[in-house]
Amino acid sequence: MPEIRRLVFAGKYFEAEALFAKTMMGQPAEQMKYQPLSNLMLNFPGHTNVTDYRRELDLDTAIASVAYKVDGVSFRREVFASAVDQVIVIRLTADQPLAFTAKFDTGELVLRGQTVSWKGIEGRVRYEARVNMRHESPTAVTLFIAAATNFKRYDDLTGDPTARMLADLDRVTGKSYEQIRADHIAEHQRLFRRVTLELPGTEDRPTDELLRNPTPQLFALMFQYGRYLLISSSRPGCQPANLQGIWNEDLNPAWEGKFTSNINLEMNYWPAEVTALPECVEPLVQMVKELAETGSKVARVHYGARGWVFHQNTDQWRHAAPMDGPTWGTFSVGGAWLCIHLWEHYRFTVDKAFLREVYPLLKGCAQFFLDTLVEHPTHKWLVTCPSTSPENFPAWPGNKRYHDNFTGIDIPGTTICAGSTIDMQILRDLFDACVEGGKILNDSFANEADRVRQRLAPMQIGQRGNLQEWLEDWGDLEPKHRHISHLYGLFPSHQITTPELVAAAKVSLNERGDSGTGFGMAWKAACWARLRDGDHALVCLKNLVAEQTCPNLFSKCFKAPQVDGAFGTTAAIAEMLLQSHANEIHLLPALPKAWPSGAVKGLRARGGFTVDIEWKDGQVVKYRVAAPEPRETKVRVNGELKTTIAEKL
Repeated sequence: MPEIRRLVFAGKYFEAEALFAKTMMGQPAEQMKYQPLSNLMLNFPGHTNVTDYRRELDLDTAIASVAYKVDGVSFRREVFASAVDQVIVIRLTADQPLAFTAKFDTGELVLRGQTVSWKGIEGRVRYEARVNMRHESPTAVTLFIAAATNFKRYDDLTGDPTARMLADLDRVTGKSYEQIRADHIAEHQRLFRRVTLELPGTEDRPTDELLRNPTPQLFALMFQYGRYLLISSSRPGCQPANLQGIWNEDLNPAWEGKFTSNINLEMNYWPAEVTALPECVEPLVQMVKELAETGSKVARVHYGARGWVFHQNTDQWRHAAPMDGPTWGTFSVGGAWLCIHLWEHYRFTVDKAFLREVYPLLKGCAQFFLDTLVEHPTHKWLVTCPSTSPENFPAWPGNKRYHDNFTGIDIPGTTICAGSTIDMQILRDLFDACVEGGKILNDSFANEADRVRQRLAPMQIGQRGNLQEWLEDWGDLEPKHRHISHLYGLFPSHQITTPELVAAAKVSLNERGDSGTGFGMAWKAACWARLRDGDHALVCLKNLVAEQTCPNLFSKCFKAPQVDGAFGTTAAIAEMLLQSHANEIHLLPALPKAWPSGAVKGLRARGGFTVDIEWKDGQVVKYRVAAPEPRETKVRVNGELKTTIAEKL
């Protein structure tokens, strides 16, 4: 590590990257793939001349359905995954007796297996799935799918998949389909109905038509779709939502279906607090706790440091070391970024017991950087080294495309550097959280964190009037790069507040353009919303729809479906309607002209507030601020800052 730092500070970036690749990467450098269990194949003989076909997902009930006719006979299928009973339920009905065959694509209705070995790692996950059929009448059949593995947590594979799976099937024994369905709907609506959004227009058109002509109704739909996805993929006790959420049909999914922490994993959880889904953050909290365990070894072995560190990718086994290659692996603030989500959860809920629970995670992460930040030999600021600005390539003289022997692919250049802007911004937030949290909990570590925070490299404005992405005023080898990492300080953080920095952020946003990947355009929309430019935010969302949205409303990264942009869209729309980062509740801070009237109920603001807003002709005509106990807060409404007493929830 000292030699890598020396090479970076000497401007010998290729040599530094080569040494990092040789000495610092986790082994193996790839991680385990998120894979599907199986496909259940249903075959209906004679269903060829189909008419009146309708396929629907009801976001309010979380039930997918298919209805059609064959030779005048009506057939219907309902499918849902019950969080209450932990089974997938398929209900088949028809106007006449049903005839069909069902099988797993492995050929059985009881499926047992064990994962294969990969990259020298023995496959040790055992799994079992079963389909039970309930013949209720000649015209109604219900299928129950249960599945389980021996996985308990990343270091415990002692579970009994057979017992778990049978327990899930036993749970629905004796319960009618109607009761199972009602329980599922009630549990989903307990979360989903906390927030409603009405935007102009009442048309009820198929989603594919809305995608071709994105009206306000489409964005209201996409807002709720992101909430539906989070409810469906991130419940207490399960894994966090990964790059595909949970919806993956490929044995080798794009980017292995991992948890990528240089934007994607974080974006998945941007809508959680503001759209009233704090329970959905629990899997992320648990992941951070486990990464602190594995990351403490990485901190000690790789860096000789206290605390814990996590880089840019992990999987179910909580790998925390640099992965995938040095181009990405030098991002060492992934764990710090995740800690900010824990701090934001506290800021929204004001739950002191939760803060007491997670503060050691924040403190341990900060201690790692207290041990590893180094003084820049020229600037004298404290910086991370080695560092990177995901996943962009700086245009310093001589940085050019080369063949990376480590990954076997052509790379546009090297990304290794010292003290990238995003690193400094994230660490500023981490130390702020430790300072404020430490004061609340009377921990003297707050003083140490504050001293280090004051020495971090500041944000800088480049010659083009842009916000610099690196310590040096370098350009980009890819000027339209999909990531806008240096704008973390604008959103999701709130460090860019002075007129000079705001102007620089706008220059950087305009330089990157309004197109890109799904997550990139969602991030840009949120940034323009934070800048109170709702019309520009809407331009980015419309481009996301036109360029990087799948027919099922998933976003895409290049051509591969990903779920992050769908979550980011929900967060961006919420940011257009409500902001609470500046110690006030700002109503309609970035309302587009195309949404002149509407209403939203149930959004959450920092400080434990719930907010309802109704507007007409672009102006708030009615609003309500509520809290568990009545108390005073500041509300900015129609340009005027008011002091309001929140109603009791």
